[in-house]
Amino acid sequence: MAIQLPFIRASRMTRTASHLAGGPRTDDEVLLDAPDARLSPALVAAARDDHGPAAWLLRATRTAAEWERRDRYITRLAAFARSRPDWLDAWLATAPQDPDALLLKAQLAVDRAWQSPARAEALREVSPLITAAARADHGDPVPWRLALDHARGAQAGHTYFEELWAAAVRRAPHHYGCHESALRYLAASWHGSHQECFDFADRAAQDAPADALVQALPLRAAFGYLTDDCGPELPRERLHAAADRAIALSPRLPAADPWPARMRNLLVFVLVRLERWPDAQEQLRLNGPYATSFPWDQVSDDPLGHFLRVREDILAGAAGRPPEHPRSERGGRVRSRDH
Repeated sequence: MAIQLPFIRASRMTRTASHLAGGPRTDDEVLLDAPDARLSPALVAAARDDHGPAAWLLRATRTAAEWERRDRYITRLAAFARSRPDWLDAWLATAPQDPDALLLKAQLAVDRAWQSPARAEALREVSPLITAAARADHGDPVPWRLALDHARGAQAGHTYFEELWAAAVRRAPHHYGCHESALRYLAASWHGSHQECFDFADRAAQDAPADALVQALPLRAAFGYLTDDCGPELPRERLHAAADRAIALSPRLPAADPWPARMRNLLVFVLVRLERWPDAQEQLRLNGPYATSFPWDQVSDDPLGHFLRVREDILAGAAGRPPEHPRSERGGRVRSRDH
């Protein structure tokens, strides 16, 4: 049986052969949601119902305290397990107390509950799985990121959420995943209070090392503002400052690499909204051939196609020509719907 890797290569050829130094020349070279070199073998093995490489990968990230990568790998492996769970079931059967298997089980359960029409009730039912994952390794912040996501979906009160937040930052003060979850809780709890979100994001970025991914948290706040249709207007300068901080972070991360592609795709999205065409073109160059579903799936049902159209608009804008495509294919602003 052929193995289907969980990323997509564009099948379209470019209409205006875009030549970006260090980036793709044609649309069919663009990869959507490509795994990095460490995750790819684990996904291939999982497609063969072999959990060994995934277990090794997650154990390595936990031992080395690579929390950002661990968080990303957990999310991607859980997404794969939604349609192909046999390898995870086998892992849990052979090692029911393994911290990595328990965390993956909890992430998968939350992902499934999030899609339920009775989301809050379904999430409350999976709460013991998150507790088990957190107890399996007391130093791991990723179960606490999951707990923060869970609390937002279950509509938990501020006091309980603040307790979870305190426990998360004790384990990893600058972990991006926990900060993003907290930012999104603020947005959901105080809907329209983008000032609160920006204040939180700016404080977190100011306190973090220059190469920490949390430097891009204000960019995430800017995205929330740009895709929301309520709340008071914010000074444009604040959006530009968020983009500038992410631009400063981008060269510190590997170029043309799947790992920082999600941040760079988000940065391109915001720069296009701000009509900063040369800056967006530079991020495309650093990004190479990697497109990610987020953020484009927030404005289109065809994230890859939308990314390719945006890329054409960036080249046109950088050349002084007006862009040709709508910024959203769903009729104006949209609210973020991923979790």
